[in-house]
Amino acid sequence: MEDQRDKQAGDLGRREFVGLSVAAGLAASAGQSAGAGLEVVETDVEVKTPDGTCDAAFIHPKTGSHPGVLIWPDAFGLRPSMRDMAKRLAADGYSVLVPNPFYRVSKAPFTDASKFDFNKPEDRARLGPLMGSVNAAGNAEKDAVAYVAFLDAQKEVNKSKKIGTQGYCMGGPLVVRTAATLPDRIGAGGSFHGGGLVTDKPDSPHLLAPKIKAHMYFGVAKNDDERQPTAKDKLKEAFAEAHVPAEVELYSSLHGWCVKDMPMSNGQPIYNQADAEKAWGKLMALYKAGLA
Repeated sequence: MEDQRDKQAGDLGRREFVGLSVAAGLAASAGQSAGAGLEVVETDVEVKTPDGTCDAAFIHPKTGSHPGVLIWPDAFGLRPSMRDMAKRLAADGYSVLVPNPFYRVSKAPFTDASKFDFNKPEDRARLGPLMGSVNAAGNAEKDAVAYVAFLDAQKEVNKSKKIGTQGYCMGGPLVVRTAATLPDRIGAGGSFHGGGLVTDKPDSPHLLAPKIKAHMYFGVAKNDDERQPTAKDKLKEAFAEAHVPAEVELYSSLHGWCVKDMPMSNGQPIYNQADAEKAWGKLMALYKAGLA
């Protein structure tokens, strides 16, 4: 949430990639995909990192070994809405880790983002130290290595398959950093209403495209695009020049539209179920293409 509310052709051509995306979107709208409905197990776990111990949720199908997925939460961190996304993924055949990205300074700090008021300075002030702790130089990269190592150590994770990662708001650029840090392990990365993907700084996430081998998807919020209208084009250009398969798509919804417990914005809900389901279909297509 950079605003406090807040890459084309490669070994898979963009046209083919988009086709896969559309097909999965249609499948999602028609009902459940082939692996849906698996019984899942949810466990609270601790992940050792170079900087301490991260509290996290590990959610996976009750039986079998499956592709691993790392979810980078938004600025409200590990909470029921993020666990619900992981459960949905697990029911569809993935073993999912959702860390508390703020473990350096706090156990998971929120249980319900809907109560947060961006108009209150005291509420906004809570986010700064939390976000700063994971966004400090090198921290996300260290964490990504630890989280993926945790997944790879679990019998429920099929290590012959690539790992996927998805992120929301603040988590969007962390997906890019994860894919760049572990290019031989990350097969797909999805950013949804990601903040700060394109900056004028030398460490801007979009400049990491040459280090990435994963299939990438970027869902851009309407109001983020209005504030930074050239960002989507710079994303496309960066990934096309790096020959990384990527789709950048503009949505008509507001920053945060994928997350059910987002607070209201000017009296209107941010969560948009139709666009959230569209984004989920794109994510499923991304994972089917990239987690081979």
